[in-house]
Amino acid sequence: MSNPDIAAGAVNTRTVRSASDIHAILAEFGSQGTKTKAVIILALGGIFMDAYDFSSLAFGITAIQEQFGLSGFMTGLVNASIMIGAVIGALFGGYLVDRFGRYKLFMADMVFFVVAAIGCALAPNEWVLIAFRFVMGIGVGLDLPVAMAFLAEFSKLKGKGNRSQRVNAWSPAWYTATGIGYLVVLIIFISLPYEQHAILWRIVVGFGAVPALIVLLVRRRYLAESPEWLANQGDLRAAVDVMRTHHNLEVELAPDALGGSSATGGAQTKPAGGQWSGFAELFAPRYRVRTIVALCVSVFSTFGYNAVAYGTPLIITTLFHQTPLITIVSSLIINLGFGAIGGLLGMTIVNRFGTRRITLVGFVIQAIALALLAVVGIPSGALVLVSVAMLAAFVFAQAGGPGANLMNYATLSYPTRLRGIGIGFNQSVLRAFSIVSLIMFPILAASLGTGVFWIVACAPLAGAIAVGIVKWDPTAKDVEDEA
Repeated sequence: MSNPDIAAGAVNTRTVRSASDIHAILAEFGSQGTKTKAVIILALGGIFMDAYDFSSLAFGITAIQEQFGLSGFMTGLVNASIMIGAVIGALFGGYLVDRFGRYKLFMADMVFFVVAAIGCALAPNEWVLIAFRFVMGIGVGLDLPVAMAFLAEFSKLKGKGNRSQRVNAWSPAWYTATGIGYLVVLIIFISLPYEQHAILWRIVVGFGAVPALIVLLVRRRYLAESPEWLANQGDLRAAVDVMRTHHNLEVELAPDALGGSSATGGAQTKPAGGQWSGFAELFAPRYRVRTIVALCVSVFSTFGYNAVAYGTPLIITTLFHQTPLITIVSSLIINLGFGAIGGLLGMTIVNRFGTRRITLVGFVIQAIALALLAVVGIPSGALVLVSVAMLAAFVFAQAGGPGANLMNYATLSYPTRLRGIGIGFNQSVLRAFSIVSLIMFPILAASLGTGVFWIVACAPLAGAIAVGIVKWDPTAKDVEDEA
């Protein structure tokens, strides 16, 4: 039960007696004040690094293939090694973020990014490169559950700046980072003498250590633990302190509080969350359908995204037969223009149309775009523009539709005690399928040419069917209050 003072808004200072009061205050008001923007930026800073590190080799993979004399399989393995690390990082990171808290994991994952970026840039051979890409993937896997949990747990349930919008903000951050990655590539491509282009990928990858180090240092100043997680652990005093100091909320702990730290004199409640049994609970009757549809959205949207977005340089260079400069500029425009704009649009309209409807429309647009790419085949003349436009339409629909909302499904379908495990499990399965697509796409593209788009189109088609059948929509749902 929530405190009646909170529900009525009768007083300026809210009194906290239980974890449900913490939840009620945050659901109604969210975080207030100047530090709120810092929390958003820093949470999205991790997403920025995830995207930059994932895409930093997208253009350089051809140079790496030539430099190390890689076969098609080894090329795919270099690409996929970051995903293998992300599977492990997400699976264990989801558990750890529920068990030990959001803040500690938030600080740890940036260390992986800094070390891995430098290691990749200096790699003497493909196996060292694969090893450090694997370490980088662990950092990515750890970061996503904690970043999404932070964005959800300090935002209000409804209205401007609500949880759905804040979680969806990961999408424009992702595409902005990807676009900036290609911008860095373009600047270095133009600046470097032609004979030094072989080290282009090393500079781009190594540059990722710079923003990662900045985010790591700034996080120490502005971030604090999630009040909802602290309350779930029975430490109401710490939760109230964070709400006052970091979220600008006027709250006080009642002397007769149901939980608190040992310093409060209140009864200590049993810590909630961070149990291995949480993985099984994802498939309990209450959450089973949500878990399944969240997996469908994640797997089917990611399969197409890995093939098209990560494969954009390969598609434009190899399948469309264009020059490196056109490849870089096209990739930059597609990601920084259509991707970022699509993500911002998805954030804007999610309150009005809901997660499910936007996801369904996005899947349909993607399926149509891929089918048209398959029909056009190898473009020439004006058809080059048509094909690039279809790639842009795919990325636009991904950024505003299933690509953005897969995080809404995975994050907002579960309460605080299961949120990290829910996101981590979803991400580990997503990354496992990503490994398959990253390894298989270069092989299929080499053997089928543009006919590969017929196969890729099956993914968004299956996603549309799944979302059309399952009615669950996490937008503005108070999953914490269900129990």
